[in-house]
Amino acid sequence: MTDVDDLADRLALHELVARHGHLVDAGDLAALDEVFLPDVVYDVTDLGGTAMAGLVEVEAAARRLGDGNPVGHHVTNVVVTSLNEDGARVLSKGLGVAGDGTVGSVDYNDEAVRTAEGWRISRRTVRARRSPLRP
Repeated sequence: MTDVDDLADRLALHELVARHGHLVDAGDLAALDEVFLPDVVYDVTDLGGTAMAGLVEVEAAARRLGDGNPVGHHVTNVVVTSLNEDGARVLSKGLGVAGDGTVGSVDYNDEAVRTAEGWRISRRTVRARRSPLRP
């Protein structure tokens, strides 16, 4: 990969991770295939859920959650930790704002693959941030 390719891929991965929040906050769950592979593993066991297999299951879970979904998903601190021609690992932080104004913090650990349509997340693991740094 050339430096230009590396930068283009990094930018595409940053936008991929950010796109998720825009889609779910708009309720455009049918467009999640712009972010995830059809057979994505979306693991929210740390949040009391399951490791969902496939976009159909992810979309159904979001619909079941209904008003329990955050009104805003905000992704920050995006870091591409590994990158090659076919795959990448991306770490990021997420803030979820609930309808009552409370806020939760999570870490996203994403594995992405290059497809003919561009980068897509093949696996996302979500971990809740429940306690501050304790030196």
